[in-house]
Amino acid sequence: MSRKKPIVIGVAGGTGSGKTTVTRKIYRSFPDKSIAVIQQDAYYKAQDDKPFEERLLTNYDHPLAFDTDLLIAHIHELLQFHPIKKPVYDYTVHTRSDKIVPVEPKDVIILEGILILEDRRLRDLMDIKVFVDTDSDLRIIRRLLRDTEERGRSVESVINQYLTVVRPMHLQFVEPTKRYADIIIPEGGKNTVAIDLMATKIRAVLDGADASPFD
Repeated sequence: MSRKKPIVIGVAGGTGSGKTTVTRKIYRSFPDKSIAVIQQDAYYKAQDDKPFEERLLTNYDHPLAFDTDLLIAHIHELLQFHPIKKPVYDYTVHTRSDKIVPVEPKDVIILEGILILEDRRLRDLMDIKVFVDTDSDLRIIRRLLRDTEERGRSVESVINQYLTVVRPMHLQFVEPTKRYADIIIPEGGKNTVAIDLMATKIRAVLDGADASPFD
């Protein structure tokens, strides 16, 4: 490790905003550093105690859907250079899988998810907080293409879920977390200037030239 402790970066934003693209570009900007990417989606609560019909009603865009306590505990372990066993969520049965993904401590830990900035305890663990801000029309189009092409869902079901759950939850819980961000990246992964500036900041923190977040 090049630092006394890993640097933690939070990447938040609405569904289809381009969080994964931004995360991937950060990852590629540091080929000489070891980086762990932790997706908030892996930390949905286990629902083994609920009948399948009830699991189908899960609101995956609400903060209470996440096992944030476990995520926080895992980040603390990584910060102490201890490996973790990241859970795997199985959407086919709407509960946590028996599988796990071993994650070793790294120089950089990237936390990615729609509500990664919602909980103050998580924010307090982050050195840099990022919000990927993309227009709602682009986000719904991206989600529509993803869910119909990759998940076999119908156009009608995607639109219905967006209007009844995703959009209201975004306005209530996701959008307000923008105020906690150190940097806001409009239009996601296409904003190369913002991503380059952020990479420069991360490099300075990693090299010990700047131990503070964005001023």
